[in-house]
Amino acid sequence: MQEDFLHHIWKFQKFSKAAMKTEEGEAIEIVHQGTHNFNSGPDFFNSQIRIGNQLWVGNVEIHLKSSDWYAHHHETDIAYDNVILHVVWKHDVEVFRRDNSVIPTFVLKPRVDDFALARYNKLFSTKKQWIACEEDFPEVDDFLLENWMERLYFERLENKSALIFELLETSKNDWEAVLFKMLAKNFGLKNNAEAFLSMAHSFDFSILRKIQDNHIQLEGLLFGQAGLLNIQNEVPYEKLLKKEYDFLKKKFKLENSQVAPVQFFRLRPVNFPTIRLAQLAAVYSRNKQLFSKIISVKTKEEIYTLFEVSASGFWDTHFHFSSVSAPRKKRLTKSFIDLLIINTIVPLVFCYRKYTGKEIPDALIILINSLKKEENTIVSRFNDLKPLAESALHSQALIELKTNYCDKKKCLQCAVGNYLLQKN
Repeated sequence: MQEDFLHHIWKFQKFSKAAMKTEEGEAIEIVHQGTHNFNSGPDFFNSQIRIGNQLWVGNVEIHLKSSDWYAHHHETDIAYDNVILHVVWKHDVEVFRRDNSVIPTFVLKPRVDDFALARYNKLFSTKKQWIACEEDFPEVDDFLLENWMERLYFERLENKSALIFELLETSKNDWEAVLFKMLAKNFGLKNNAEAFLSMAHSFDFSILRKIQDNHIQLEGLLFGQAGLLNIQNEVPYEKLLKKEYDFLKKKFKLENSQVAPVQFFRLRPVNFPTIRLAQLAAVYSRNKQLFSKIISVKTKEEIYTLFEVSASGFWDTHFHFSSVSAPRKKRLTKSFIDLLIINTIVPLVFCYRKYTGKEIPDALIILINSLKKEENTIVSRFNDLKPLAESALHSQALIELKTNYCDKKKCLQCAVGNYLLQKN
């Protein structure tokens, strides 16, 4: 059994309250169970408990065994001096405060009904399942799921914020530089995300600003820093990029020894790093002050316009420098731009609004809801259990649910888990 289960039982008062007494024999009346504390310190703050004839206001601490009080060294911690009731599953030792006064103990075990225990044991059984509540998930209330998914989506945005604010600090509060690094990472997709991000880290964004009007130099900078101009061959276009890169390297004292190598293995040709870097160069060749433009857009159509670019002409007949392919414009597709909206643009605007102390606009939620759901294993498996993912907000929420709740067995912090535990 997890201590979190006892938190759930106490928080929702899912136990018999008939003739309640402390282990010391005094009558108990719970006026208010308190506010659940998810940080350090006692488990519930500002509880109101009548013990005997005295109304106590203070904190409640919960443990599986009374002796856990000493195992966790609460007897020497000033933060626990205001604990008015020790709630446990099993009472195995008397507990004292730092001043040696006894803390009243209340035992839950005989008061929790068998149905609640059975639901808990089912949820946390060792049976191998994709998610713990796999059998019961289809029965979960639709309204509850819709609200939970919206909250999960904002949790996912908060989690993504950590990297963005880290980039902001290292970029000296230059939001345009942060945007470039995030775009570079996401142009790399899963296989080359870290390689592209390390490439973006390898030079100061001010260099890109200076050469933005010169498309050949811009492409040379990205390809050169990514380590893609080292092959000695007679392809004129590659030689031209190498010449421009050598000039930039000397002028700006460029260095790329810390850039991770890019990968071509198991990639579709349209996702080759050569094509994605050429398209990224096209985006910046076309758009100056891109971040300033992005924070003012409200619809996906406006974003499609900003990113309506193709790789330069050489790439019409190439996926790699050394081999010719059938003619085809290497345009950024709407589905790829949707991924940029999901993984770069919305998180970045979210962070910018937080940074500037502004409210998150409804337009941001309308934007993410206007995009189709992502197609991946997690979304498909959830939809097989219960069709509920329709938009990108839903698919992002389900990824958050699976990776940060289901996989970590955080059922007791999950709205679905709580719903199933309270179900009659």
